[in-house]
Amino acid sequence: MKQELINLQEEALRALERVGNLEELNDLKIKFLGKKGKLTVILRGMADLKPEERPAIGKLANEIKEMLEEKFSRKSLELKEALKQERLMRETIDVTIPSKVALGHKHPLTLVLDEIKEIFMGLGYEIVEGPEIELDYYNFEALNIPKDHPARDMQDTFYITEDILLRTHTSPVQVRTMENRKPPIKVIVPGRVYRSDEVDATHSPVFHQVEGLLVGKNVTMADLKGTLITFAKLFYGEERMVRFRPSYFPFTEPSAEMDISCIACNGKGCRVCSYTGWLEILGCGMVHPNVLKNAGYDPEELTGFAFGMGIERIAMLKYEINDMRLFFENDLRFLEQF
Repeated sequence: MKQELINLQEEALRALERVGNLEELNDLKIKFLGKKGKLTVILRGMADLKPEERPAIGKLANEIKEMLEEKFSRKSLELKEALKQERLMRETIDVTIPSKVALGHKHPLTLVLDEIKEIFMGLGYEIVEGPEIELDYYNFEALNIPKDHPARDMQDTFYITEDILLRTHTSPVQVRTMENRKPPIKVIVPGRVYRSDEVDATHSPVFHQVEGLLVGKNVTMADLKGTLITFAKLFYGEERMVRFRPSYFPFTEPSAEMDISCIACNGKGCRVCSYTGWLEILGCGMVHPNVLKNAGYDPEELTGFAFGMGIERIAMLKYEINDMRLFFENDLRFLEQF
């Protein structure tokens, strides 16, 4: 048996020298050292040896097995390194070849927001921001929506505690701004807002708004209409028609919703506008006297108007997009179009 082990060792070493790839190496290792390999077959004859011969043969078998395992391991590293070098040579990059680098660009929502900002800054408005984690007082109560007010049901709110929530609109910044400034005030408030909506083509739990606020002496509904008509024509085109419809918001009185003539059919009526010829783009109104009082203003001396629009809706109308989810899916096939 001793000679069989020595012969096995010599045969395995000769075979190792001829191995040219990892697959052959693996097959060879199984052939000599596997559970049914040649070494296992030889060692099955240990039972036929005399008791005094077994320790020496067992020691020799372990030494040969350890030596062959080391040889196989070393050969594996050599073959892997050779394969790596071959791949590196094959994949050599010529750095002198002119490259084509795809440059990034602004997201469509950013493009729309930038255009809205530019229009209102041109009209003399300042940009202000406020916290996204808001107090119930600023999000509801200061805006004439007390805790038992049915208007709270109009917005499905993410509450953190009883008094802290994720803001449902950017309107809280109206009150914060009025609390910290003296009139006249002329600001827009862009930012993210949160509502517990199911995700679909027209709803998302996270979306963006732009709020507008103007407060001063002798501010009227005519000022509000003139401002928003100017915005609509600058943003959507001079040919765009505009109309105002009575509506209800607890923080403005009177309140209105503003429509523009359908972009797809130019007011003739089509599937996009539900054959009405009009598309709603924002809500607006004169600041409610209670909101002015809550901010420390005298509604007998000061008046103001406010408006709010969803940036996603504005962008969908501008670019004729029919699914809001496209803005958030990061699909380059969509984003590269802008």
